[in-house]
Amino acid sequence: MSIFSTSSTLGGGAQQADYSLPSPPSDGISSLSFHISGSAMVAGSWDQKVRCWTVQRTAISAPPVATPMAEIAHNGPVLCTSFHHTSSTAFSGGADNVVKAWDLQGAGHPSMDIGKHDAPVRKMAWIPSMSLLATGSWDKTIRFWDMKQPNPVHTMTLSERVYDLEVRDNWLVVCTADRKNSVYNLGANCKLESVAESTLKYQTRCAAIFPDQTGYAVGSIEGRVAIEYFSELPNETGVPRALPASQTKRGFAFKCHRETLPQNKSQTGVFSINSIAFHPYGTFATAGSDGTFNFWDKDSRQRLKQFPKQATTISTAAFSPDGSLYAYAVSYDWSQGVGGAQPGLPHEIKLHVVTDDEIKPRDKPRK
Repeated sequence: MSIFSTSSTLGGGAQQADYSLPSPPSDGISSLSFHISGSAMVAGSWDQKVRCWTVQRTAISAPPVATPMAEIAHNGPVLCTSFHHTSSTAFSGGADNVVKAWDLQGAGHPSMDIGKHDAPVRKMAWIPSMSLLATGSWDKTIRFWDMKQPNPVHTMTLSERVYDLEVRDNWLVVCTADRKNSVYNLGANCKLESVAESTLKYQTRCAAIFPDQTGYAVGSIEGRVAIEYFSELPNETGVPRALPASQTKRGFAFKCHRETLPQNKSQTGVFSINSIAFHPYGTFATAGSDGTFNFWDKDSRQRLKQFPKQATTISTAAFSPDGSLYAYAVSYDWSQGVGGAQPGLPHEIKLHVVTDDEIKPRDKPRK
């Protein structure tokens, strides 16, 4: 039995249709990133390109309008993207092992190589407090770049390949292929605060830090999400932290993105969690290989809303910085192997206008 209440409504009916971006990628979509202003978004794709759109809304109630702006190419599939926190610079990395910076305001939108790994670059994040770009790779390292020199200013060696990394203020959470989750304090010279095996039994797919920086959520291929609080984590030597009970919140895990199989009602399909994204309210969204996305409230342990199934899997997703838009990629994620790559499957990016009744935290249900 799920520990989350699932009495939410299903999206649809009179709800405004989600907006599809023009000129989408021609292959699998791996990454979506908003500029901090919310006025631009970039997407990385397996077609080896990074594309940028401007995003505009004439009023809070008006649908968004996106316009293709520019694109650059890598020499391999693009796996990750990010934005500088104040400038118009976008970043990207991928299977060519190269880290690129892209000036979206410069004449001709020039790009340049600012770094390189020894294996594909899987994830990246800009760190405003350090003015550095962190990149995580399958070469088992995280490297930090300042764009002023070809060599990283700092390198951290990990136990396994990086599957995800997330930065929020002074916190860095890294998930690796051996199901280890590591937490670093960037404000204390990248001090390793905690490293622990995931409470989820199967491969990690994604992670996201809470807006209030008290913990993080992690999702896996088994259709489960774990909620972890920093106060509960063991320290870097594996010893549990001794904190007053008033400072400790209990972590938990819950099942989601599962459904009864139409061909066999006695079996349940289990789908991977491909994206976790937090809204400024502290609620969050999950998107998965079942082709759906859901909004959740971790504090009241309720599903706020379940949205209609898409034509294929949702490979990645992100909230705009102000939380007014939720971008998601309807694109095959290879979760079912080659056999799941049916001809005619879409590769599209959609924008959902987020309303308060969908995403605002709820009161805890009475027992």
